[in-house]
Amino acid sequence: MPDMTYVLLQRADGSLLFVEMPATHAYQLSALNLRLHKELSKLTADNIPALPRAVAEIGRLELFEGAAERADGMTYINELEAAFASVRESAYPLVSLLTEIRALQAQLEQWYEEEGLI
Repeated sequence: MPDMTYVLLQRADGSLLFVEMPATHAYQLSALNLRLHKELSKLTADNIPALPRAVAEIGRLELFEGAAERADGMTYINELEAAFASVRESAYPLVSLLTEIRALQAQLEQWYEEEGLI
């Protein structure tokens, strides 16, 4: 079993989402999340996606029923890319942000393939 880390995200309504990431890539998701939050205010489109805030990275996770939602990293990054790709804006910083999202997406795809998980 590969070494996994969980990135804890908190939504605006206070609910929690644990994103399961390869331990080697968890920091990248946390850093990407911080950068996205920093740049969101610069976007002028009317359909900017709601973005939960990264609050922690956790090495081992055992969730009890109904405690919080859990998602695998590939699913989360694919949904994140789709949400930002649908933003009706073509200027910086959106192009730069999408490039960063897609770079992590490609790294995760490669990792999942190498591990035989896809």
